[in-house]
Order: sequence, then structure tokens, then C-alpha cells
Amino acid sequence: MNRLGDLLREAASVVVFTGAGMSTESGLPDFRSQKGLWQGKDPMRLASTQAMLHHRDDFITFYRTRVEGLLACKPHRGHEILAGLEESGRICGIITQNVDGFHQRAGSKKVAQLHGTLETVHCSTCAKVYPSSRYLEQGGTACACGGFLRPSVVLFGESLPYQEVEQAQQWTDQADLFIVLGSSLAVSPANWFPQRAKEGGAKLVIVNHDPTPLDDWADLLIHGERIGEVLARIHE
Repeated sequence: MNRLGDLLREAASVVVFTGAGMSTESGLPDFRSQKGLWQGKDPMRLASTQAMLHHRDDFITFYRTRVEGLLACKPHRGHEILAGLEESGRICGIITQNVDGFHQRAGSKKVAQLHGTLETVHCSTCAKVYPSSRYLEQGGTACACGGFLRPSVVLFGESLPYQEVEQAQQWTDQADLFIVLGSSLAVSPANWFPQRAKEGGAKLVIVNHDPTPLDDWADLLIHGERIGEVLARIHE
């Protein structure tokens, strides 16, 4: 743990990359574990552009469940510590695969959301935006214009948002310390960022419950510990 503290103190430009492990500590399920959202299910039938068009009942049921889960949870201490590090100038940006908006709710302002956000839904026809809680209302999947309201997340079959990716690339290219928190690093193109940072000369730290495909690239590995506890010890 002292090593991570030393790396933070020595770094001039720190970028943090967060995945599902950051959110599970707030009570949200991940996707690929034995208890994950995809266990025994076909993601293409629930969370894809094809599901939205051709299996809409399943699509709506899946995302209503996710919105209910999101509204029942909140950021944890780790999110708050990252926000404080950003405010103090220690972190120049957070790149996240998560769609819960917990970084922003904890106070972080420099966040690139690679997979969109579940905090809002928007109309497929007129693009009007509503809070995602509307999905839980009677008739809540219909816009005032009559169009279908969909979650503002990146579905299977869609590209990552250009502006978010551009921002993430800029932060990655200026990083001299790149910290991964709670990502399996199994999903492309999101997992390109830690590789890009390492190739650019940054130190790479990976904090994750299980091993990742990029462990051999890391300058420091922390496995099997809760992210919030790791960040709390460093903060103290």
C-alpha cells in the first residue's frame, strides 16, 4: 500500500480508470461474474439495438430492473475520495466503464463515461432527455412526442460516444500514472486505454478482485481487496 501512496505523491498527472468492481461495492451487480447480470441470459436479447427493436418487452423489463437498482444505491467512500483527489489537483480525469453516475454524485467533475449513463433516458425520435426514474412510471417509456424512451447507455451494436473517447484519449496521453480500479480489462476498446498509457511511459497500477489480462503490464498489482478500503488507507 505504501508503494501506491508513493506513486501518487510522485506523479504529476494521474488518470483513474474504473470498472464494475467500483460499482459493486455500492451494491450494484456486475455483468460477468457468477452472480452477474449476464449469468444465464443472452445480452443481445436484453441490451442491444436488436433487443430494443425486436424484443422490446424484455428490453424494458431489463432496464427497469437496472434503474430500480440504481435508485436504491449510492456512491461509497471510494468515490468520495477520488472526488477529493480531483479537487486537490491530484487526479486530472476519471475514465469509467460504469453508467451509474456515482463519480459525479460524489463530486467528481472530470469524468469520461465510455458507456453512457443510466441516470437519464432519451427519446429515440426527438432526443428529449428525462430522468431515468420516468422508466418506472405508468407509460414511462413514451415521450411526449410519442417516441420511445430508451436508456442513455451504449447498447450492444452501438459505438462509444466520440467526445467521451476523445477526452479519455487526451487524459491517457498526458498521464504519468494510470490507475485501474475494479475492471476485468476484458472489454475492448475500453481496455485499450491502460495499454496506451503504459506504452506512453506511464506507470500502471491495477486494483481488482481477480487477475486481468494486463497484469503482466502493471507496475503494481493489488488483488483481493475492496477498492474503497484501499483508497481509504491511502487517503488516511
